[in-house]
Amino acid sequence: MSRPRVAVFRPDDGRIDDAADLLDSLGAEPVPDPMLTIEPTDETPPDADFVVLTSSTGVDVLADAGWAPGDAVLCCIGASTAEAAESAGWTVDRVPEQYDSAGMVASLRDDVDGKTVALARSDRASATMPEGLRDAGADVSETTLYRLERPDDADESAELAARGELDGAAFTSASTVEGFLAAAEGRGIREDAVAGLNEAVVGAIAESPAETAREAGITVDVVPEEADFETLARAVVERAER
Repeated sequence: MSRPRVAVFRPDDGRIDDAADLLDSLGAEPVPDPMLTIEPTDETPPDADFVVLTSSTGVDVLADAGWAPGDAVLCCIGASTAEAAESAGWTVDRVPEQYDSAGMVASLRDDVDGKTVALARSDRASATMPEGLRDAGADVSETTLYRLERPDDADESAELAARGELDGAAFTSASTVEGFLAAAEGRGIREDAVAGLNEAVVGAIAESPAETAREAGITVDVVPEEADFETLARAVVERAER
């Protein structure tokens, strides 16, 4: 039996190599397609009562800049973000049960009235969190820690999907879904690429990328309960093998 061919989309900052190695160890043939490159802005969040970080990339950017949360209540979306923050030597105070912007708003809603909240995220972050926290009475600032750019050569997975040669795909953010679609559009194969994905096993690490995929006509087969890449990869590979 041949190994299932599974595309993985992670930023081109070392995580794409780790993801490919994991897929290989699970018995899949990895197709690493780094849909995003990270461009730090050299900005850091202002002093605030609460600081919200949404990715391990953001943690790494701030740690490299020598930033620390000080006396702020440090809030992290997702276990991987919290683990990165703790590895940086910071104390994590809040991790919402639901690993997305709506989950963070629900976690903080009752505590931020009249407080300052600093959001430190990428340039592609949604408006859900700032709007929700402002509705809860918070004074919200937004800092763009890094910009996400799509590499010009990010198209192998779209080509394979269009030819029906992918068995699985693992999307880790809404931006990676958008990057895949943009790559396919640029090649003039978007319709065929989406059709190819719909013959494969498509996994999304959380509801946000899953919803972006569904809106584009992509059927999402796997959304793990825990927003963890290894959990996602295992689920996609196991289903693709069946």
